Amino acid sequence: MAITIAIRSKGSPRAHQPGGLRFGDRSQLGVVHPLGVGHQVPGRPALEAGPRREPDEVTGWLAGESEPALRRATLQRRDLRDDDIAIRVDYCGVCHTDLHSLRAPRDAALVPGHEFTGVVTAAGPAVTRFAAGDPVAVGNIVDSCGKCSMCRRGQENFCAEFPTLTYGGTDRHDGSPTLGAFSREYVVRDEFAYRLPAGLDPAAAAPLLCAGITVWEPLRALGAGPGTRVAVAGLGGLGHLAVKLSVALGAETTVISRSPDKAADASRLGARDLLVSTDPRQPAAARDRFDIVIDTVAVAHDIGPHLRLVALDGTLSQVGHLGPITVEAMDLLVGRKKLTSAGSGGRAGTAAMLEFCARHDVTADVEVVPSAHVNDVLERLARNDVRYRFVLDLADLDHEDPPQKAV
Repeated sequence: MAITIAIRSKGSPRAHQPGGLRFGDRSQLGVVHPLGVGHQVPGRPALEAGPRREPDEVTGWLAGESEPALRRATLQRRDLRDDDIAIRVDYCGVCHTDLHSLRAPRDAALVPGHEFTGVVTAAGPAVTRFAAGDPVAVGNIVDSCGKCSMCRRGQENFCAEFPTLTYGGTDRHDGSPTLGAFSREYVVRDEFAYRLPAGLDPAAAAPLLCAGITVWEPLRALGAGPGTRVAVAGLGGLGHLAVKLSVALGAETTVISRSPDKAADASRLGARDLLVSTDPRQPAAARDRFDIVIDTVAVAHDIGPHLRLVALDGTLSQVGHLGPITVEAMDLLVGRKKLTSAGSGGRAGTAAMLEFCARHDVTADVEVVPSAHVNDVLERLARNDVRYRFVLDLADLDHEDPPQKAV
């Protein structure tokens, strides 16, 4: 018997990314992090507070109602409420959700960007957790009802009224659309900003706030750690962080990939093995082996082969593809296997993930690019040509229409 499950999202706070910057001479494109960097960005000053921008002076990258390309524009940020902070956005990751949102039909302008780091420049009178000059990080959720059972349990990402998204959402107070962090400033309720731990590189930490938390939640909920065997299907933006976090948690970790070419990367990230799914002998030998399988593949695919790798009472967590899936009931029945999903995380979980990443030196493998090249970055992302996450450096927005080199 086959069961068809439709996993839909109302603009769900998820990240989808595959797996690197070849705009000709990289030296012309600013800092490009070597894979796995986790230190202060070379050649840039330490984080410090800048002057508070007036709302009508905020610059960012905007796509018009029917435009797939982004253009530099002046944006309006709200005046600070009592519990708001203003953040100078320094780095913002580029996620497949940004690409999908730009290319999907819509009836409003769009400013993408929902995984970013920066510095507090101003705080409302009721804010006690932050002050000007504090380094912070913000993810893909910027508010929730705070009253439903999910919010009370610290899972604001599952808010019964649906969480307010960093962009493409609706402000809970004035009904205005939220505009993302492909801009030099963001104003957010202080409860949904997180202190960036010392030692975490601000550029390489930005993707933790979307891709990182999306895989952290199921790994923690399912008990990944010493004595558990974890497999990660897909080695892209989500997958490479799932491998790093699983290894840091102490689990025996395997990468599942269609290509044997990922063996070197899998080993460098800490995985013990690479299972090549296109070689029928390898999945057959690994049947019923893994306590947890994290499926990060972002396109429609048959999950049956992944379920057959799950051990007795184990779990397959589907975090990549959000469309309908079909499941053979026998693939669940034999071995009492479970199928779950996850997306983003609550405030407590996100803060815990950042502290864990600081202790274990876990950051994303990133390619840092001046924001003026954002449309080129999106084209490369559409070709899956990144290992493993693009991050925009927004400092160039401080200058008037900087010249752009052909790429």
